[in-house]
Amino acid sequence: MSIAIYIFVMAGVTYLIRMLPFTFFRRKITSKFLLSFLHYIPYAVLSAMTMPAILYSTGDIFTAAAGTIAALIMAYFELPLIVVALGASLTAFLTGLF
Repeated sequence: MSIAIYIFVMAGVTYLIRMLPFTFFRRKITSKFLLSFLHYIPYAVLSAMTMPAILYSTGDIFTAAAGTIAALIMAYFELPLIVVALGASLTAFLTGLF
């Protein structure tokens, strides 16, 4: 298949995903349950996409888990993002050495 066909299909799917909510929800959504449900969808999708990548990024589940736990602990103490990223990477690296 031509690369142009792939690009057109991808553009069509992307357009449909963005267009369909505007088509179906023309009025303001007043349901508190639906609003809270829609509020948490981006976080749930982001978590579902990143967790497998995190756990299989190092090739060893134990080093990845150690880095993830270190990142969660540092994030809990509200350290800067660069410190969390470097600390998690260093933890995964050092765990892999032992």
